[in-house]
Amino acid sequence: MGNSRAYPVFRTSDAVEAWTQALRLKALLEEHEDEVVLMADMLTVEDTRRMAAVLPNAEFCYVLPRMDPVTHDCTEFSLAITTAEDSALEPELPLEVLHYVQPGTVEEQFVRAVGKGIASIGWGGRWPDDAEAERPGAANYDGVEVVFNGDDVHLSQPADHHTVFVHVDKWGDLPRAEKLAAHLGSTVLGDAQVGW
Repeated sequence: MGNSRAYPVFRTSDAVEAWTQALRLKALLEEHEDEVVLMADMLTVEDTRRMAAVLPNAEFCYVLPRMDPVTHDCTEFSLAITTAEDSALEPELPLEVLHYVQPGTVEEQFVRAVGKGIASIGWGGRWPDDAEAERPGAANYDGVEVVFNGDDVHLSQPADHHTVFVHVDKWGDLPRAEKLAAHLGSTVLGDAQVGW
């Protein structure tokens, strides 16, 4: 087991361009997982309402844990986003969501709903075998991830641009990452990060 290594291979200030380039890489995967991982932080009421419209069945949570002042138990976010007044929703921010969907269902709407918070779309799969790569593709490591408003796959470094990553095996297959970056007319833009 272990974690993948994720290499940044494309950056842009245009979210739709990042999404489009990520789809180009996704098309190269030989195998695809049955689910797409969507993650987002919502910083404003408007961002939260847009995301709730795209993911009506998703569970929204507090980014930072909140304690009940009487019981000192952790509290869960429980407002109905679509019907709550702005004045009730504002103090609940920031919120986050982690949701799994079937491929090809809401990803494009998700991209358009992303606001100022960090967000990502991840597609797992397996890269095809390639004589120029250091190792064969590995289904438990390989994939593509686009991070909106961020620079890292841990969604911890906000940025004013969007970054596309390729995930490779846990040993970090740099030749494969370089070839995938070249497919976009780019290069590997930084060191490998610990991925999923």
